Amino acid sequence: MAERVVRVRGTVDTDRSARMPAESRLARPESAMPLDAERIAQLGSWRLDPRTGDAFLSGGLRELAGLDATAGMDDLLRRVHRDDRSALKAFSAKLRMATDDEILEVAVRDCSGTRAYQVRGRATVDDEGVPRLLHGTVQDVTDRHLMERQFDQDRRLFSDAQRVARLGTWEWHIDTGECIWSTTLYDIFGVAPGTPVTYESYLQMVHPDDVGWVQERWDEGGRTGQRVECENRVIRPDGTVRVCLCRGEPLAEGAGIVIGTVQDVTEQRSIQDRMQRSSQRFTDLLAVAPVGIGLFDDDNRLVDANDALCSLLGRQLEAVRGLPAAELLHAEDQAGEDAPDRHGPLVAGLRVLASASGKPVYCELSSTESVADDGRKFRLVVFSDVTERLRVAQQLRYQATHDDLTGLPGRTAVNELLRELLSGEHAERVALLFCDVDNFKRVNDSMGHDAGDELIVALARRLERGLPVGCTVGRMSGDEYVVICADIDRAGGVETLTRSVSSLLKAAVPVRGQLLRVSASIGVAVPDGPDTTGADLLRFADAAMFEAKAKGAGRVALANPKMIASANSQMYLEGQLREAIANDGLVLHYQPVVGPDGRVLSAEALVRWPHPERGILPPGEFLPVAERGDLLRELDRWVLRTALREASTWPEHSGHPVCVAVNLSGLVPGDADFVDVIATSVVASGIPWDRVIIELVETLLIDLPERSRTAMDELVERGVRFAVDDFGTGYSSLARLKELPAQIIKVDRRFVSGVATESADFAVARALVDMGRAMGRSCVAEGVETATQFHVLRGIGVEAFQGWLMSRPIPPGQFRQLLRKGPVHIPEGS
Repeated sequence: MAERVVRVRGTVDTDRSARMPAESRLARPESAMPLDAERIAQLGSWRLDPRTGDAFLSGGLRELAGLDATAGMDDLLRRVHRDDRSALKAFSAKLRMATDDEILEVAVRDCSGTRAYQVRGRATVDDEGVPRLLHGTVQDVTDRHLMERQFDQDRRLFSDAQRVARLGTWEWHIDTGECIWSTTLYDIFGVAPGTPVTYESYLQMVHPDDVGWVQERWDEGGRTGQRVECENRVIRPDGTVRVCLCRGEPLAEGAGIVIGTVQDVTEQRSIQDRMQRSSQRFTDLLAVAPVGIGLFDDDNRLVDANDALCSLLGRQLEAVRGLPAAELLHAEDQAGEDAPDRHGPLVAGLRVLASASGKPVYCELSSTESVADDGRKFRLVVFSDVTERLRVAQQLRYQATHDDLTGLPGRTAVNELLRELLSGEHAERVALLFCDVDNFKRVNDSMGHDAGDELIVALARRLERGLPVGCTVGRMSGDEYVVICADIDRAGGVETLTRSVSSLLKAAVPVRGQLLRVSASIGVAVPDGPDTTGADLLRFADAAMFEAKAKGAGRVALANPKMIASANSQMYLEGQLREAIANDGLVLHYQPVVGPDGRVLSAEALVRWPHPERGILPPGEFLPVAERGDLLRELDRWVLRTALREASTWPEHSGHPVCVAVNLSGLVPGDADFVDVIATSVVASGIPWDRVIIELVETLLIDLPERSRTAMDELVERGVRFAVDDFGTGYSSLARLKELPAQIIKVDRRFVSGVATESADFAVARALVDMGRAMGRSCVAEGVETATQFHVLRGIGVEAFQGWLMSRPIPPGQFRQLLRKGPVHIPEGS
C-alpha cells in the first residue's frame, strides 16, 4: 500500500513587544485557522509550550488524525507509524534548538502506513534564544505523493520506451532554427548529449543523396503547418549510416514550433530488404522449378501456380485459379480411399492429376503450411511428376517378372501366382503342369539359336491361345513351360487338362520355312496337403517331368508319393550342396594335359564332393542336383576361384609354367558380369592371365551375340584362352567350326575311343585336327586310354593329350608331386 508522508510546518513568533504568557497564547481561538479552510487544504495546526508541555491541536488536525476533542499531543504521537517515530523525535529535538524564523520539516506515516503527512515546525524564541513556543502544521500529502510517483514512473517508462524502440523526440523552433533533442535522439544520431543542435546542423547529417528532398519537405511543412513524414538516411559522426523515420507536426497554430519523433528503423528495413530479396528469390525459384508448385488458400482453393504445374495440367493459370483442390484430381484418384472431399486439402503421397486432355498425370505430393505477410494462412504443395518413373518401374517389374523372349510370366511371376492361389480358399483345386520340349537341343544345334527362339515363341503363342479359362502359362527357362490351373475341376480334371496341353505342344510348327514336329514331356502335380507351397509344387511337377521324359518323348507323368519323396530328397541334397559351396566343402582334382614329349602343358580342374554320408561323389551325381536347384552358377564361381588360387602356387614343369583349365556351364559369356567375375578371380589369385583357360561346351559358343563376343575378346586380349569342350558332339560342328571364338579345340572322347578301330571316327578326328590347324587353333584329344590311340592321334597332328593313359584326375597334393617328378611317361613306338 502506498505510503503517505506528513509534513509539519511551524513558525516562531519573534515580536517580543507582543509577548504573552504561553498558556493564554495557546488558548487564543483567533490564532487558529478556520476549520473549513483546514479541511479544504487537508491541513491541521498545532502549538506546544516547551516549558510546560501544554499543547493545542486544531480541529482540522484532530480530524486528520482521527482524534476526539479530549485527545492531546501524546495521543497524536501514538498515531505515527512506529518506524517513523525516531525521525519525528529527532525533528522535535532539532526544533527545540532552532533559531528564530528557521522552518523544519519531516515526513511521517500513520500507524497503518497508508497515509503520508508533511510535518512542518517553527520555534519562537525569547531574547536569550530560548524557545518559548513551538508551532506548526500537519498536511496530508498522500494524493500528491501518488501523483508524483506516477509522474516519475511515467517519465521513466517513456524514456525506456524511447530507448527500446529507438524512438527519439525533438522540438524545432522555426524562427531561430534551434532544436531540442531527447537523450535517445542524441544516441540515435551518435551525438554527445547536450550538444547544441540546429535545423541546419541536422540537415548536415542527412545523407547527401537524400538531403535535397528532405529539406524541401520539412521547409514546406514549416510553411504550411502540415504534418510531415519522411524516411531517409543519416550519416553519423563515426561514419555509420542509419535509416530514420521522421514525423513532425506543429505544436499549435501560429506557435512557430514543430514537434516530432525520429525512429531508427535501420534493422527493420534491413530485415524487410532481406525478406523482399528472399521473396523475390522464392518467386524466381517457383518460376524455374522443374516441379509443379501450387499455393492453396485456407479454403483449399488454388490461388497461384508456377508454369511447371500449369504444364502438368495442360491449362493456363487463369483456368485453374480458384478451383478446389479435389477438382485437380483425375477420376481414378477421386474414387480412392484417401481422395479429399470437394473442399478438403490434398493429401501428401502419390496422387493422379487430370490433364486438360483427360490423360492421368501421376505425381508425388508434399505440402507444408505457412503464413503470408498479411497473416493469412496458405498451403504450399509441390507436385513431382513421376509418370515416367512409374512407367519405367512398371516396365522393369514386367521385365523382372516376365520372359523377354516370349512375354510370358517368368519364374518370379509364377512363384507369386502360386503363392496367391495356394493361400486362397480353393488351394486344393490348384494344379501345375511342368512341360519340357523334347529334343530341343537338337533344334538349337542343327538350326541355330534363332530358330530355337522362334520355336519357343511359337509354342508360347499356341499355349496362350489354346489353354482353358483359369489357366496361366509361364516360361521357367530354356525350353521349359509351366501351366498353372487355378481350378482343375473347372478345367475338366487333371487328365483332360493334361491331354489338352500335350496336344498343344505336340504339333508341326513352321520354323524358318520348315515344319518341325515337336512334342513335350509333361509332369503334373497337385497339392498333397494344406502345407504345400509353390516351391513344393514346382519340385513335384519337375520330378514328374523327369519321370515322363525317362519313359520317352511326349509322355506324361503324375507326381506320386515316390516322386514326391524323391523330390524331397533332391531338395535335401540341394540344401547340402548349397552349404558345401558356401563353406568350401568341395574339393578339386586335377587331370594333366600332356604334350607329345611328356611335358605337362595344363591341367583341367574337376570338382568332387566329399559327402558326409555317401563319401566322395563325382560330378555326375551332384551336377543334376545343382542344375535343378539353380546352383550351377555358384558352383562355377567356387571352382574358378579355388582352381586359380591353387594353380597360382604350382611349381613349373620341365622349366615351363603349367596352365589351369576350368570348365564353366552356369557362368556363361552371355551373363552381364561374365568378364567381371573372371577378372576378379584372376586378380585375387595373382595368377598370370596367360595361364588361365576357360572351357565351354560348343553349344554355348554357337550364335553368340555381339556383346558376348566382345566380353570374350576382352579377356583374350588380357591373355585368357577359351577351349571348346566335347567338340564334335553337335549337329553342325564342322560347318560352324570357323565361327567358334576359341583358341583350343578338345576332341570328344567318343571319336577318340574308336580312332584306331573305326574308320569313320578316324576320318572325323583327322578332319577336325586338319581344320583346326588351318584356322590357327590347337587340338587336345580327350579320353586317351591306350597307347594305340595315342600314336594314331599323334600321327594325325594332335598336339596335346588328356586321359587315363597319362594320369587319372588326382588330388592337389599328388598333382604337385607329379609336376616335381619331370616328364610324364609317354608310350614308345609309333
